[in-house]
Amino acid sequence: MHLPWHRGRADDDAATSTGTADLDVSVASPRAPAATVVPEAAVASAGAVVPEARVASAGAVAPPAPSPPAASAVPPAMQLAGAWGWRLLVVAGCLAVAGWLIATLEEIVVPLLIAILICALLQPVVRLLTRRRLPHWLAIVIALLGLVVVVGGLLVLVVTQVRAGADDLTAKGVASYDALREFLRTSPLQLTDREFDQYVGQAGQALQDASQQILSGVAAIGSAAGHVLAGGLLTLFATIFLLIDGRGVWHWVVALFPRAARPAVDGAGLAGWQTLASFVRVQVVVAAANAVGIGLFAAFLGLPLAIPIAILVFLASFIPVIGAIVTGALAVLLALVVAGPVQALVMLGGVLLVHLLEAHVLQPLVMGGAVRVHPLAVVFAVATGSLVAGIPGALFAVPTAATVNVMVKHVASGRWRAAVEGPALPDGTPAKGA
Repeated sequence: MHLPWHRGRADDDAATSTGTADLDVSVASPRAPAATVVPEAAVASAGAVVPEARVASAGAVAPPAPSPPAASAVPPAMQLAGAWGWRLLVVAGCLAVAGWLIATLEEIVVPLLIAILICALLQPVVRLLTRRRLPHWLAIVIALLGLVVVVGGLLVLVVTQVRAGADDLTAKGVASYDALREFLRTSPLQLTDREFDQYVGQAGQALQDASQQILSGVAAIGSAAGHVLAGGLLTLFATIFLLIDGRGVWHWVVALFPRAARPAVDGAGLAGWQTLASFVRVQVVVAAANAVGIGLFAAFLGLPLAIPIAILVFLASFIPVIGAIVTGALAVLLALVVAGPVQALVMLGGVLLVHLLEAHVLQPLVMGGAVRVHPLAVVFAVATGSLVAGIPGALFAVPTAATVNVMVKHVASGRWRAAVEGPALPDGTPAKGA
């Protein structure tokens, strides 16, 4: 409603607006913002043409046409492959850095890993002695001394048996050498003594040519004796502290992760520790079975070093695949040198039979579902570990693969979200209230 004295001003405003309509239809009332723009359809219907300069002076700029995003030009399959590709590159880079660190700190990492395996082996003994009301420190001392006595006794027995049977072995070796020479002379090869001696001389010359490398390897072994001693001390101290304060060590490891990730790390560590402990116990049973089986075959054939062969098989069986192959080949070679080709074939059949029983009967029966690693994965893991890190790599390849497999499956399953236990301890006992 307009008052009378305002009516004249309103009429003037209306007249002014009507007079200027042919100049600029986009100019609004004084109360409207200056940036208001009339739609193009309305301008076209009014028959008015808006100059570009006046539109710019009014502060209205037509937005540019939106260009399609660059990602829409890439096929979805390529986008998916690229997303997976850079993530796989990041994972491979992290693994490469971790491998480089392990190789650089090998003299520290290897003793620590050996200590973890020994701890997994001795933990049931310590727990059993503790339940017998023995002090914890006394149970640890008894378990460690028992391990040293067992391993040292086996090594002493091997040395004693080898010394006792050295003369007999040498005599049988010479007799086998003469028999081989006679066989080559009367065989279709018709190899004369001169040709035989020539071949033997060539083998000796090749050995002499390689003597420099052999001596350098011996020197390297001698220079590494100090490192071996230091590694043994580190292994001993690490084993003692893991058996004494495994709870505190695992608490410290879990505390290194963010708070949101600690339940997952806790559950994965518990699952991995249980798998590792099961693997170590299974390997002890498997190694003992291999040693007994091959030792009985050697004793049946009358080989002079049946007991040392069985002990070497037991110790080497802790290195899957490689240890069994090396010790089996050694037993067959000894049977060939001492007894003859027929006994060597019988020994080869015995070795194969023992390993087949181990792979298809003993391991599934003893291991069950505790360590689920496919035999093909075991072979490739041992081959990769031996290629990267030699004997230590072959020793730790299978337990590492089994433990990592279980830990990854546990994290991916999401079962850790409902866990209420605290951090998993190296002895397999969860701690409450972490």
